[in-house]
Amino acid sequence: MYHVHAFATPNSVKVPIVLEELGIDYTLHAVNVRKGEQKSDAFLTLNANGKVPVLTTEDRDFVLTESAAILVYLAEKHGKLLSQEPVRRARTFEQLFVHASGLSPAFGQSGYFLKFAPQPLPHAIERFCSEANRQLKLLNAILAGQAFTAGDEYSIADIAHFGWIWRRAFPNLTLDETPHVQRWHDAMLARAAVTKAIGKLERLANTNG
Repeated sequence: MYHVHAFATPNSVKVPIVLEELGIDYTLHAVNVRKGEQKSDAFLTLNANGKVPVLTTEDRDFVLTESAAILVYLAEKHGKLLSQEPVRRARTFEQLFVHASGLSPAFGQSGYFLKFAPQPLPHAIERFCSEANRQLKLLNAILAGQAFTAGDEYSIADIAHFGWIWRRAFPNLTLDETPHVQRWHDAMLARAAVTKAIGKLERLANTNG
């Protein structure tokens, strides 16, 4: 059985979603980032970078960090959510890289400077808020011509992007001007695996908040 060390965060939610989509049993372990548990000695033995999520096996003979790497590993190991057709596979990786290098850091930094910075930094707020909005509009343009983020098939690219779209309130973003992202987001929330994973993570956070 897999063990997922996580909290109700944009990156954490990706791993339970893919496991629910694959129909694989797993156990969730709360790492309360509000209390700094990701910096504890016990957690740092799993991930020296001090971030969730982390995937482990029962006896911890296998430990994997970084949400995108976990998604790729699970999809390849279990043969779903990552096409073997070269172009579709490349498009999936393209969106994973866009997410990791563009959308995710822009959303995260925008939220940080808006809500957690010790003092207001207008230039940083403008820089990251503008970039977060730009990334959202780029995703909207992609979804204007296709059902899913990497083409006509649901994939781990959709699961990767969903985390931050789900938590878009953190950087104060809305989907009011991105109707294609809204349509896609609604379709994601209509998936039983997605709502089940969200429910598990939210209960985990409420119990350990």
